[in-house]
Amino acid sequence: MTDPTTLAPVTEAPTEPLAGSLQIDAAKVRGHFDEMVRSSVEQTLNAMLDAEADELCGAKRYERTPDRLDTRAGSYSRNLETKAGRVKLNVPKLRTLPFETQIIERYKRRETSVEEALVEMYLAGVSVRRVEDITEALWGTRVPASTVSELNQKVYGKIEAWRNAPITGNSADVYLDGIWLKRSWGGEVKNVAVLVAIGVDERGFRQVLGVAEGAKEGTEDWRKFLRYLKERGLKSPRLIVSDCALGLVNVLAEFYPAAAWQRCLVHWYRNMNAEVPKTKSKAVMAICKAVHAQEDREAAEKKAADVVAKLKAMKLGKAAALVASSVGQTLSYMAFPSEHWKRIRSNNVLERLNREIRRRTRVVGAFPDGQSALMLVPRVCVTWRAAAGASGGT
Repeated sequence: MTDPTTLAPVTEAPTEPLAGSLQIDAAKVRGHFDEMVRSSVEQTLNAMLDAEADELCGAKRYERTPDRLDTRAGSYSRNLETKAGRVKLNVPKLRTLPFETQIIERYKRRETSVEEALVEMYLAGVSVRRVEDITEALWGTRVPASTVSELNQKVYGKIEAWRNAPITGNSADVYLDGIWLKRSWGGEVKNVAVLVAIGVDERGFRQVLGVAEGAKEGTEDWRKFLRYLKERGLKSPRLIVSDCALGLVNVLAEFYPAAAWQRCLVHWYRNMNAEVPKTKSKAVMAICKAVHAQEDREAAEKKAADVVAKLKAMKLGKAAALVASSVGQTLSYMAFPSEHWKRIRSNNVLERLNREIRRRTRVVGAFPDGQSALMLVPRVCVTWRAAAGASGGT
């Protein structure tokens, strides 16, 4: 018997293909398969066009029958972009009757699903140049930027209808804010504000109430925006949450005098942080947060008085003055049930939407005009609203 320790080591099989073995070119197979699908789509569509022509004529091609209504007069070719690629259609022509096919709209050059895919890619934050690259990879044809812009204009009509639709239901809480975007204006790139409003009902479900352009987020811009909301049916909420934009605060009472106003706590802390040295920022934040940790407004106001005194002792006069003059604006939420405090004391509900808007608009850079911004931003809002409604609550 052979000693196992003396066996020769096992060597791995050679990696080179054996002579005469079958080699598969995956790229060629995939290309052949794609061509089969495209060809099948082309044949099916042309067969459907012929069937429609036969139905209109009341007889098949070359068929002689007394029921025939018309005869063929040749055909013309046109291309159609589909998910399977570009297909060539032979559209029949009739001698007397107009041939209006139900398969494709007249003058249409792209399948609806392709158009929808182009718009969805752009609205999802894909740059126009990247859209061109993707369409070439998927369908073998490069869709120019002008086409994407034309499709976006079609969507804009639907966006305008949504923006001006009546507001139904009651919003217990309304959140207001503006987001700054870049736009081309007179050959220069300028900032333009887009004003957004979110409403939350008694059950905690939220919806985007309105979106509008505001050139400078000033008093007149906010006045127009609030009038726009009220004319569409927004009833007086119990609470309005926003930052301390003077243009907004000055006009709130004109339209909703019965609503309480809550100054966003997060923005207030940022304002406070700007009034203190970085070395003392952490300590000052801890002192101020103690005010909003109290169990009711009376206790919070007493604590605020202590905080003012402590800040003065720390030689932080501007911070002390800010607390003394504005801390009351941040305590309006304490008039409502404590289980709601976390959601109504800041503008975080709207800030999350603003982050999504910035993510989608970052690839655009500078909008050519305010209308372009008002096309993309509301589309993001509609998508966000649908997701929020599906999740339920704030």
